[in-house]
Amino acid sequence: MGRYGDLDYGLLTKTGFFLGVGLFVLGAGGGVLGHAVYGTLPGWEQTLFTYSEVIGILLGLFAPFLFGIFLPLTE
Repeated sequence: MGRYGDLDYGLLTKTGFFLGVGLFVLGAGGGVLGHAVYGTLPGWEQTLFTYSEVIGILLGLFAPFLFGIFLPLTE
């Protein structure tokens, strides 16, 4: 047992990265399809899609660093 318990770093890295990619695709696709199907979107929907893109990018970049590099090195 390591310092942080029994963490599966590979699984956490892949899950975090793919969750970030999924959020990014959902935000970008929702924005594009929303404008194509409905025309103009309400402000809250546009904000929701934009935030999901930003959070997806951040999660996709920081999850591999945190779970793939930082935590295994500090154990």
